[in-house]
Amino acid sequence: MATKKRNKAFMGMSAPLGYVPGLGRGATGFTTRSDIGPARETGDISDERHAPPNKRRDEENDDDDTDLNDSNFDEEFGYGGSLFKNDLYEKDDEEADKIYESIDKRMDEKRKERRERRYQEEKEKYRQERPKLQQLFSDVKRKLEDVTEEEWMSLPEVGDARNKRQRNPREEKYTPVPDSVLAKAVSANEQTTAIDAREQRYGGFATPMGMSTPSEEIEMVKIGQARSTLINVKLKQVADSVTGQTVVDPKGYLTDLQSMLPSYGGDINDVKKARLLLKSVRETNPSHPPAWIASARLEEVVGKLQAARNLIMRGTDHCPKNEDIWLEAARLMPLDLARGVVTHAVRQLPQSVKIWVKAADLEQEPKAKKQVLRRALEQVPNSVRLWKAAVELEDEEDARIMLSRAVECCPTSVDLWLALARLETYENARRVLNKAREHIPTDRQIWIMATKLEEANGNNAMVDRLIERALASLTANMVEINREHWIKDAVECEKAGSVHTAQALIRNVIGINVEEEDQLATWMEDAQSCQNEGAYECARVIYAHARKYHPTQTNLWLDAADFEKKHGTREQYEELLSAAVVNCPKAEVLWLMLAKSQWLAGNVPLSRATLSAGFKANPNSEEIWLAAVKLESENNEYDKAISLLKNARRNAPTARVYMKSVRLNWCLNDLSDARTLLEEALKSYGDFPKLWMMKGQILAQQGPASFEAAREAYMEGIKRCPTSIPLWLLLVQLELEREQLIKARANLEKARLRNPATPELWLASVRLEVTAGNVQQAKVMLARGMQECPTAGTLWAEAIFMENRPQRKSKSVDALKKCEHDPYVLTAVSKLFWSERRIDKAREWFTRAIKLETDIGDCWAAFYKFELMHGTEQQQADVKKKCISFEPRHGELWCRIAKDVRNWKLKAGEILELCAAQISVPD
Repeated sequence: MATKKRNKAFMGMSAPLGYVPGLGRGATGFTTRSDIGPARETGDISDERHAPPNKRRDEENDDDDTDLNDSNFDEEFGYGGSLFKNDLYEKDDEEADKIYESIDKRMDEKRKERRERRYQEEKEKYRQERPKLQQLFSDVKRKLEDVTEEEWMSLPEVGDARNKRQRNPREEKYTPVPDSVLAKAVSANEQTTAIDAREQRYGGFATPMGMSTPSEEIEMVKIGQARSTLINVKLKQVADSVTGQTVVDPKGYLTDLQSMLPSYGGDINDVKKARLLLKSVRETNPSHPPAWIASARLEEVVGKLQAARNLIMRGTDHCPKNEDIWLEAARLMPLDLARGVVTHAVRQLPQSVKIWVKAADLEQEPKAKKQVLRRALEQVPNSVRLWKAAVELEDEEDARIMLSRAVECCPTSVDLWLALARLETYENARRVLNKAREHIPTDRQIWIMATKLEEANGNNAMVDRLIERALASLTANMVEINREHWIKDAVECEKAGSVHTAQALIRNVIGINVEEEDQLATWMEDAQSCQNEGAYECARVIYAHARKYHPTQTNLWLDAADFEKKHGTREQYEELLSAAVVNCPKAEVLWLMLAKSQWLAGNVPLSRATLSAGFKANPNSEEIWLAAVKLESENNEYDKAISLLKNARRNAPTARVYMKSVRLNWCLNDLSDARTLLEEALKSYGDFPKLWMMKGQILAQQGPASFEAAREAYMEGIKRCPTSIPLWLLLVQLELEREQLIKARANLEKARLRNPATPELWLASVRLEVTAGNVQQAKVMLARGMQECPTAGTLWAEAIFMENRPQRKSKSVDALKKCEHDPYVLTAVSKLFWSERRIDKAREWFTRAIKLETDIGDCWAAFYKFELMHGTEQQQADVKKKCISFEPRHGELWCRIAKDVRNWKLKAGEILELCAAQISVPD
């Protein structure tokens, strides 16, 4: 039998890509005609012998089905795409495409600059023909830079462009249905189950025209009244019991019902998710107490209290040894059931202090509370909390007995030892505190209690020794001495009345852990802290300790003197200053303060002696010279004052000495000597502006004939002192008195040019325009001034009341934003509330203004005027007393009245009265 020949597996398959027959034997590849196709041009006539096979119908219609969509259009090949899209894309084709692409790119770069220039020109031409809306108004927007804030705020509001019907829509009208219609509807649906006797006898009647037989007319108003009456009767019957005690509030029963509704307002889906999660936690770990507590609280929040109770009781079954879950169960249960829950909890956890305390809290009677706490102490005798709760319920004798037992059970509790010491007698208390120190040698409170005990029994000498022993003992027991804690204890001791203990604590701990270079600053800070807490004795001891180590520090003596002036007596104040001038004899201010205090106390000879001693320590001191002159002039010793000034001009001539000399002669109406002294002073001190002011005022005081001379004096002074604002203002005031508005305006312009950003000059310009009747120009000037001086409180205060009443509130808000801590702005806001008759608010803002700045007399005068109109006599007296104590020296109106020669001997209270009389009530 012939064997069948097997064919190779690769026979009949196409050769792999790149296969060259015989390459392994050294053969090379070659190309035949069949590989590149027939050698015939495209235009040649085809050979019928080698005609291609007939196309199918669907292939013949490919040209007809060409996609003519614009996205399929190619500039080079049309809609059909490439003619050779079905041919192979060889490396030669790729290289050719890259060459053409590089050529196109090069040509495109050559034309890029021209193309972009042409595009930019076309774009600019298009923008010129059709500009944007923003470009149309660009020139107008640039002019907004010149628009002031006042002009901007005065622009009218945009009106409502809708028509009248849209602006005022007609409200829908609802007409109630009349009772007759309701009655007719009731009768139409009325049914009856009884047959009338006449209908049975005569066979019934026919209703004419097919209408229903009308029933009786129903009055709905009477039905409503009857229903209300019936409800009221029922409520009155339920409201009172047999004994007359009210059990139901007929007026508030709806409110009570509303309060019973669940108060949870969240999403119910969140509640469901939380409930599901907590359920999963409980089932996964039923012995986890927080899961049961959280589940119960969730149900409580959503108003399902019974479900919460059931859950928490199930939790107690699964977690009987957890005190938190028992406490939560007792909280959720009613009082009678809560006691039972606590009873079960105590059986499970007899050592839990919290559960015993809860059990005591649930009892209403004190006797029952005592029994519970005593049973608790039997179980937990070392609980300080239980002992404290039990002692609080006992009387003094029983409490002392219980505390004796308590300190035996809890020997490390400081509170129990201290409580026992308070209840014992002096001797027993000392023994108790000694035992306490033996058990607790590291606690400072026991030592402080011992010092208080000694002080309370009059043993002040033992106080310092006990504190020293305390510090030594605590240091030996390795306890860190924290001076802040000890100072705090001293403050608390002073508040409790143990002054000597507080002073001893301060003296012994004030220097601990303080470097020598930081001593003064640290001690001053401690003294200020004690003052803020009201511990004045502690602060006094700190100042004394600081003066002991730094006796020549003038600032320290000044701070201590200020403290004694505020919180001490006059004797303490003068005693301190007497010691101060001994240690700091070159400090002129200390001599002056001491002399002034003695003078105010009425001891003029002693004040003279003090100034004399101060003058010996500080020869030719200007301040002491002038203080002596003031002392003599205030006591009507004018000859002595003039003699002192003459000696001062001879021995220590200064501009101030000459000014005081001229002032005294002017006040005494000795104008010839005053002018002589002025001429003499101006030769040496021509750059002192106050001398020129006084010369001009003296000349202006002599009448219209001397106005020109006064004007020349002011002009000469301005040449010498061009930056003196009061001198410019006096010149302007002189021109206004002569009704020379144009000259006054010109002088103000010069002053503003030489002294830019000066609020006083802008304010004077605004008031000048108001005086001339140019209110609009005044507003423009005010706006310019506020642009140049945006934080000037005087300008903002003036701007508030230059606005119309509706705009004042918004202007005051802007002023507070710019000048939140300016006394003039706060005073203007106070006047604004005053004009609106909001008395309490105005008083509050006046108080804020004078607290912020106590040296502005105008604020005090406005406040006093307000209290005169709306306050009580006590409030008026308080404002006047505070003003006298602070002695204000500034303020436009205050200075004008206080520096008037006719008022040169008036005190602060009298000046306050005159200023208040000239202040107008805001409208």
